[in-house]
Amino acid sequence: MDERLDPLLLVRELHTSFIQKVSLELTRANCLGLHGESGSGKTLLLRAIADLDINEGTVLLEGTPRERFSGPQWRQRVGLLPAESQWWSDVVADHAARWPRELLSALGFPGDVLRWQTGRLSSGEKQRLALVRLLANRPRVLLLDEPTANLDTANTDIVEQIINDYLHQHQAAAIWVSHDPEQLNRVAASRAIMEQGRFLPEEH
Repeated sequence: MDERLDPLLLVRELHTSFIQKVSLELTRANCLGLHGESGSGKTLLLRAIADLDINEGTVLLEGTPRERFSGPQWRQRVGLLPAESQWWSDVVADHAARWPRELLSALGFPGDVLRWQTGRLSSGEKQRLALVRLLANRPRVLLLDEPTANLDTANTDIVEQIINDYLHQHQAAAIWVSHDPEQLNRVAASRAIMEQGRFLPEEH
């Protein structure tokens, strides 16, 4: 049996006080595009899968229940890229143990970027650096909340390519939240919509 067809991430009846029972499967090297109006529950669903908010249901990563992981272990393997990244130290380098130089270069950052002050970063720079920080952990699943919302067209194209390459090279999977239907057509093999806490898969 081809393990690439087995679910990498399996979610069954995951729910919160707002999110109604969600069931989904992510296979390797695939991306699920998620859209919906503001306030429909897209971010809350990602946070529930990442186990950042109180939730109930079954979540398995490569067949292993989420409960068998510590919180940090789970969020290293199932990594959330929030719409607004957090920067708690004054210097970029302090925010990750490892910063892949090839990714920094691909995203247009010079060699001294790790010495930059976080207070001088633009919203787009923060977004691109947060992606590098996330991928440095080599997660199996990427939970991407509007990962290109603050980027121009050129950088959006680069980020889309980097994420696509990562999914295929590492046989990882992603849920990509976007308000741009054209972007989801480019990056996602399947799509779903959130409506008032309900997860509704869309037909191809």
